[in-house]
Amino acid sequence: MAAAELAVAGPQDRGRWSAEDIRRALLLYAVTDRSWLAGRTLASCVRAALAGGATFVQLREKRAAPADALALARELAGVCRAAGVPFVVDDDMELAREAGADGVHVGQGDTSCAEARRALGPNAIVGVSAQTVDQALAAERDGADYLGVGALHPTATKPDAADVATEGLRRICAAVSIPVVGIGGIDARSATGLAGTGVCGAAVVSALFAASNVEVAARDLRVVLARAVGA
Repeated sequence: MAAAELAVAGPQDRGRWSAEDIRRALLLYAVTDRSWLAGRTLASCVRAALAGGATFVQLREKRAAPADALALARELAGVCRAAGVPFVVDDDMELAREAGADGVHVGQGDTSCAEARRALGPNAIVGVSAQTVDQALAAERDGADYLGVGALHPTATKPDAADVATEGLRRICAAVSIPVVGIGGIDARSATGLAGTGVCGAAVVSALFAASNVEVAARDLRVVLARAVGA
């Protein structure tokens, strides 16, 4: 889907991202976290990540007031639309709808995939976190477009996330037909370990947003990930 097409699209007419669009977009999936920004704005850091090669953006805001979250989501929706990359919101379907996001990402303890699909419709992107083959298969049956699997490594971003070993990641990728993105403590060094697992890319937080130069960090990560997953 071309950036020019997205630039004129609104929340109701932006069109559907194809399954292949989504698969390709999972290469370098940026998950926001304002705690790492050190005085920088989130929008400027997201723009830098996109300039460096980020291919997908998720807004993750657990503590923002509703009005602040909506303002952030609307701003990032515009940034991502101009860049021609998918933009989803963590868990909050109403926020996704009001902001004109492309969809949501839900965890096992959040809104169900089936409920998100019913609420947002067939054109929305719905991603689901999974830690087991059973969870992955259930998400696929319920209409998930992709899976986020992890945590693959210890991470300060989500210290309570369940660990998933590399072999577990490989089994999940083999069990489903929808694309999988690895998440949890992935950086330019550990990303090489994704080779041969079947993932389409990595979702990263601090490896981008804690970097002093987000654009350079994104560029380096994209090169490593492209080699690791054969993109």
